[in-house]
Amino acid sequence: MQLIDGRAIAQTIREKIKQHIAALPSSPGLAVILVGADPASHTYVAIKQKACEEVGIRFEKYLYFATESEETIIKKIHELNARKDINGILVQLPLPNQDTDRVIAEIDPNKDVDGFHPKNIEKLKCGEPAIASAVALGILKLIDSTNEKLNGKSATIISSERFAEPIVALLRERGVVSHVCPEEHSDTKEHAAQSDILIVAEGHPNFVTGDMVKRGAIVIDVGTTKINGKLIGDVDRASVESIAGYLTPVPGGVGPMTVAMLLVNVLKAFELQKI
Repeated sequence: MQLIDGRAIAQTIREKIKQHIAALPSSPGLAVILVGADPASHTYVAIKQKACEEVGIRFEKYLYFATESEETIIKKIHELNARKDINGILVQLPLPNQDTDRVIAEIDPNKDVDGFHPKNIEKLKCGEPAIASAVALGILKLIDSTNEKLNGKSATIISSERFAEPIVALLRERGVVSHVCPEEHSDTKEHAAQSDILIVAEGHPNFVTGDMVKRGAIVIDVGTTKINGKLIGDVDRASVESIAGYLTPVPGGVGPMTVAMLLVNVLKAFELQKI
């Protein structure tokens, strides 16, 4: 089995973005809205801020209490939509109490660098150019890095429909047929064991075991759960590594790639808005 080094691939992408931004007449700007006090969300935003600062993207953060009204958050989004110096807007998910769909729908689709706006998802599903989910783009880059021929392969994505939608669309462009099923479905293990590509994002530590993996499969572990200060993935590496062809580690796989592709999306949004 070969481990896919997400950190190394992400570092190469970040270096290219840094060089690209250095040659621009002005720097792209990203605004992040962070609601509530969830430690994981604050950690993720800090990681994104550091990455932006490293490559030369201006970063603004707007903090709100968990009890903040949707109206106040939406008002801020409208302000950011109108600003020419802000090219990307990201609402850190999950939101504590607010209606996620309503809030995300208020972001200008051309500034939706997380790729969750319904218009961007619809464009992606129709095969039209769109800003795609950073995590979905990261997953695709990791799969591409194996240099395996993808056309005609099958994939199982163990996750929610919402999370899987952009991944399904991107894989379809590569000729991969995907099946989406949450972990509780009775046929999930059967589908997983027959798939050339297995992607799991449930936040259920060590859920995927060796009997769920097809020999030689590409296994992408998106889930992260902190147990006794250590990050644990959704894949039980000990039982899977003798069967899988490729596996992303946790940490060091999907996480760094998601941040790198967010930077790519900010740059893409900047260039779309300059056209």
